[in-house]
Order: sequence, then structure tokens, then C-alpha cells
Amino acid sequence: MSCSVVAALQQRSVTANRGVSRARSVRTLELIQGSLSSRKVARQSPVLAGLHRAADGALIGVLVAAALMSALTLHWQHRWTIAFNRLETTRSLAHRLTDSTAMIERHLLVETRLPQSMVPTKVANLLYLERSTNPSGVVDSGESQLLSQLMGQPINHGY
Repeated sequence: MSCSVVAALQQRSVTANRGVSRARSVRTLELIQGSLSSRKVARQSPVLAGLHRAADGALIGVLVAAALMSALTLHWQHRWTIAFNRLETTRSLAHRLTDSTAMIERHLLVETRLPQSMVPTKVANLLYLERSTNPSGVVDSGESQLLSQLMGQPINHGY
């Protein structure tokens, strides 16, 4: 007796295969979501969930602080750069002013001449003069004369 076995392919419908694969993927997704659910973890171990929340809050706080410090650092570096540029400009202008003043003084010293009536003198050539006195006998100083002359003149207002 001879027996022959014939294998025949069972044809499934394409829509049935899609439904089965969707069901598997949905069950797999539910399994993954269920195992990583924060609510489930919080129910099973509340201390661990609290530590996770604290760590998340601390991490967000550190990131915000780092961003704030970076912004402040960039701001103050910009302000320092502006101030340093102003300082360099001020130093340059002060140096130019000093050079200009020295050039003007040198020019004035070269161009000025002493009058012919002025001669170098010695202590032996000096004369001592007494202060002049008023008819009333009071010594009149040069300062009081100058002040009395200024008081007699009118004052012009403005520049």
C-alpha cells in the first residue's frame, strides 16, 4: 500500500491577514504602553514615581538656569566690549589732545621773542619799593584798588 501526502496551500483572504496583524500590533502597543505607563508605576511604587518627578523637575531647573546664565554672560560680555571700545577711544583722544597741546606750545615757544627792553637780572640789581599810602595814611593795596575799579563798572548780563 502506498500512501501519498499532498500538501496544498490554504488560501487566506488578504483582509483577514491584515486584521490579524493589526490586532497583534495593537496588543504589542498596549503592552509597551502599559508597561511604561507613569500611572501604573505611580500606583505600584509611589516613592519611585516621586523621585522621577523630582529628578525631572531638577533637570528642567538646571537647564533653565544654564540658559539664563548663558544669556547673562553674553549680555555682560557685550556690555564689557562696548565699554572697552569707549575706553580705547577716550585714551586715543586724550593722547591726540596731549600731542596737539605739545605742538602748539612748541610753536609758541619758537615764535615768541623777548622784548628788547627785558634783560636777565641779578638779585643785586633788584630795587625794593615801599607801598604807596593814601592821604588818610592808610596803606592801599593793589587788590583793593582792583576791586574798587571792578565795582564801578556795570555788569553785562548774558554771555
